[in-house]
Amino acid sequence: MIGKIVKVSGPLIVAENLADVEMYDVVKVSDKKLIGEVIELRDDKASIQVYEETSGLTVGDPVESTGAPLSVELGPGLIESIFDGIQRPLNILVKASGNRIGRGIEVHSLDRERLWHFVPAVKKGDRLTAGDVIGTVQETSVVLHKILVPYGVEGEVEWIAQDGEYTICDTVAKVGGKDLSMMQKWPVRKGRPYKSKMAPYFPMITGQRVIDTLFPIAKGGVAAVPGPFGSGKTVVQHQLAKWADADIIVYVGCGERGNEMTDVLQEFPNLHDPKTGEPLMKRTVLIANTSDMPVAAREASIYTGITIAEYFRDMGYTVAIMADSTSRWAEALREMSGRLEEMPGEEGYPAYLASRLAEFYERAGIVHVLGSGDTVGAISAIGAVSPPGGDLSEPVSQATLRIVKVFWGLSASLAYKRHFPAIDWLTSYSLYDDKLEDWYSENVAEEFNQLKGELRFVLQEENQLNEIVRLVGMDALGAKDRLTMETAKSIREDYLHQNAFHEVDTYTSLEKQYKMMKLILGFYHAATEALEEGVELNDLLKLPVREQIGRSKYIEEAHIDRFDEIQRNIKKQINELAAKGEANV
Repeated sequence: MIGKIVKVSGPLIVAENLADVEMYDVVKVSDKKLIGEVIELRDDKASIQVYEETSGLTVGDPVESTGAPLSVELGPGLIESIFDGIQRPLNILVKASGNRIGRGIEVHSLDRERLWHFVPAVKKGDRLTAGDVIGTVQETSVVLHKILVPYGVEGEVEWIAQDGEYTICDTVAKVGGKDLSMMQKWPVRKGRPYKSKMAPYFPMITGQRVIDTLFPIAKGGVAAVPGPFGSGKTVVQHQLAKWADADIIVYVGCGERGNEMTDVLQEFPNLHDPKTGEPLMKRTVLIANTSDMPVAAREASIYTGITIAEYFRDMGYTVAIMADSTSRWAEALREMSGRLEEMPGEEGYPAYLASRLAEFYERAGIVHVLGSGDTVGAISAIGAVSPPGGDLSEPVSQATLRIVKVFWGLSASLAYKRHFPAIDWLTSYSLYDDKLEDWYSENVAEEFNQLKGELRFVLQEENQLNEIVRLVGMDALGAKDRLTMETAKSIREDYLHQNAFHEVDTYTSLEKQYKMMKLILGFYHAATEALEEGVELNDLLKLPVREQIGRSKYIEEAHIDRFDEIQRNIKKQINELAAKGEANV
C-alpha cells in the first residue's frame, strides 16, 4: 500500500491513504526509503516517527508500508557487533556512507555471507517445542550460541543438517513441516515469551564495593543510577558492564554524547574479561545511539537492546543490559508527544511515560525459559537517569523509582570531593538486601551481614556527629566519638572510595570485600577496648598498621592472605600500646 505525506513536523510525518496499516508497522518514506514507524492512526491518516533525518521531505512524497512491525534479526553475529538504534551495523554504514551516516541506507543487521560452524544437538524423529535447542554455533571463544526453535513452531524433526559450515539463511533443520535457519526475527515492542517468572534469589556480583556490600542487585533485578551532570553515571555503567557477573552484556548508549560512546567503543575491545581472560567484546553487544542522531531512533534503541537481551536469556544465559540514559529516551518520547499534539503531563512529558518505563523494566527478571527442559535465564536491567540539576523529584526519576528495586543515588557533593563511585550511602537503598542475606552468609562468610550492619551504623553515627562538629568543632567530642569519626573516614576513603582506573582497585571480589571490612571494623573494636583500658586516642591513630589498612585495597587477589597478617598486626600493635601504658602507670 502506498500513501502520501500531508504533513512534516521534524521527525514526525503524517501520511494519508494508509487505512490498512497497523500500529507500529514499519514504513518506507519518500523515494529516499527512510525508515519510519507508525505511532498513531486516525481514519486513513497515520502519524509516523521517522528514524532518520527528515530534511528535504515534502507534502505529496510517497509512503510505502512494509506490513511488518519494527523487528530485530536474532542469530549468530550479534556478539561483538556495534549497531545503531534500529539495529543497523555501524561498520557497514561507515563503509556505505562515511563518518556521517547517510539516509535511506538499507543494510542487513546480520552478515548473510559469513559461514558459521553448526553442530546439531538433535536427531531425526526427536519431538521439539518452541525454545528447544536444535544445534549450537561457537560464536566467539566465550559465547556458545544456541540455535532455538522459534516461537510458534513445534513438532517432529524431519531433517537436521550435518555438522558443517552454513550461513544464517541456510536451512539447518525441518521441524513440524517448517524449514528453520539459524536466524529468526522478533518485533522489538513485544516481550519474548517464557514459562514463568521467579523471584530473584542470588546477587549479581559487580566487584564494586559500595554496591556489593551496601546496595546489592540481584540477578534478574532492576536498578536505577540517577545523578546530576558530572557525578559519574556513565563510569558506573561502564564498570558494571566490565565487571558484572553476567554471561552477556548489552550496552545501550541512548542519546549519549558522542565522545562517551567513543570511549566505550575504544575501551571495550581492549578490556580483558576477568572470568575468561579474553577481550570483553567477546561477550558484548553495543548499541550506539548518540545525541546527534535523529531523536526518534532513541526510542527504538532501548527496545532493540532489551529484545537482544531476551534472546540470549532464552538460551539460559544471564544478561546485563545497561541503558544510558533513560532520561534522553524520555526526552525523545516528550518530543514526539509534543509533535503529536497530545495533552502533556508533568513537565511536558506524555501521560504514558510511567507505563512505558515500566514496560521496559518489566522485561527484566529471572525466568524459566521456553523449551522441554528446566532452563533458567535472567536479565538484569540497570538504567542511568540524568535529572536536570540533579533534581530527583522530576517525572523520569520518580517514575523510575516506582518500578526499580535498587536506587544508587549519585551525589554531586561527593563527586566534587572526587569521591567515586559517588553513590550516596545515606540516600541509596536496595530492596533485595533482605532476600540476599542468606546467600551472603552461606557463600561468603557467616558474619558478612553483621559487618555490613556495623559499617552502616558507623556511617550513620558519623552523619549525626557531623552536626555537632559543625557547631562546636571536633575537640568537643569525646575520645570514643572521635574514634567513630576516624573509623567512618577510613570506611569512606579506604573502602567505599574505589578507583575505576586502577588495575587492582577497579574490581574487588566478595572475599576481599569481607576481609577489608573485617580489617577496618577489627581496628575499631580493638581500639574501642584499648580506649576503655586508658590508652590515648592519638597514640592509637598514629599506629603504623593504620597505613596498612588504608593501602589494603591495593592488595592483589592472589595475595589475599596478607589481610590475615595485617589483622595480626592490629592486635599486636594495640596490645603493645596497652602494655606500654600499663608500664607507665
